[in-house]
Amino acid sequence: MHGREAAAKRVEESGLTLELVPETPAGRPFLKWAGGKRQLLPSLLRHTPANPPHYFEPFVGGGALFFSLHPRKAVLADVNKRLIRAYEGVRKSVDKVIQLLRSYPHDPTFFYQFRQAKIDDGTDAEVAAWFIYLNKTGFNGLYRVNRENRFNVPFGRYANPNICDDTTLRACSAALADADLRVEDFEAVVDEAGRDDFVYFDPPYVPLSATSSFTSYTSGGFDDAAQTRLRDTARRLKERGVRVLLSNSSAPFVRKLYADGFEVIEVPATRLVNSKAAARGPIVELLIK
Repeated sequence: MHGREAAAKRVEESGLTLELVPETPAGRPFLKWAGGKRQLLPSLLRHTPANPPHYFEPFVGGGALFFSLHPRKAVLADVNKRLIRAYEGVRKSVDKVIQLLRSYPHDPTFFYQFRQAKIDDGTDAEVAAWFIYLNKTGFNGLYRVNRENRFNVPFGRYANPNICDDTTLRACSAALADADLRVEDFEAVVDEAGRDDFVYFDPPYVPLSATSSFTSYTSGGFDDAAQTRLRDTARRLKERGVRVLLSNSSAPFVRKLYADGFEVIEVPATRLVNSKAAARGPIVELLIK
C-alpha cells in the first residue's frame, strides 16, 4: 500500500481530527517547523486527492504532508534558499550530513558560535547539518532571521535533543530522491500545474494578534499584499482545473480574502509555538479549497 493510501486508511480508522497519524520514519519530517502540519495531517488527508499526476508544495517548510504522502512526482519549493539547500543536502549527501551532526556537541557556547557561521559559503551537506542542528537545539525549534538574514534564535532548553536521527534522515533522503527542489516564488512554482494536479499552499499564516506572528523565515516576510496575491493565484489554478488546498489562520482578513469562490473549513488545532507557555493551546485554523 502506497504512502497516501496507508495514511488515509489510518485517518479513516481513527475518526479523530486531532489524532496524529501514526508515523513511520518514511512519513516523518527531518525538521521541526513553526506552523508544521504533523498535527493536522488527518484533516489534510481528508481533503487531499488520491494519486494526482503532480504534487506541488510551494511553501514546503517541514514538508509533513509531502513526507506522509510520498507522491511519485513532486515539486517542492520555498524562497528560503537555506531551507532548500538543506533538503538538497539530505537528498544528495545524507551520509555526510549524519557524519557532521554526530560531531556537533549539545553546548550553548558551540551553538552561539555555530549560528554565526558563514554557512552560505558551505556545501549543501554543511548547510543541511547547520540547519538541522540549530533547528533541534534552538529555542522552540524556530527558524527566524533578521533583516540581514542572520539566524537569531537563542539556545533552547532541551536536556537531550535528538540532534541526529539517522533513520528519519535516510528515509527522507529516499523520499526526496525524485523530487524537483526549487528556490522560487510560489506563483512561478505553480505556473506549470495542469488539470487534476494538486497544489498545497501552506504560507506563513496571517497573525491572529500583533504578537503572534512567526513569519520571519526569510528577511522579506510575507505581508497582506502577498496573501492577496496567493488568493488570486489559487483562484486562477482552480479555474483551470487544478485541485487546490490552502492552510491559514482563522484571522478575519483570511476569512474575507476567501469569502467568494472558495470552500472554507474550520479545523481545531493546537498552538505549539509561542514564547509564553500560557499562550499555547487550542485554536481554530482554516483549510481552504
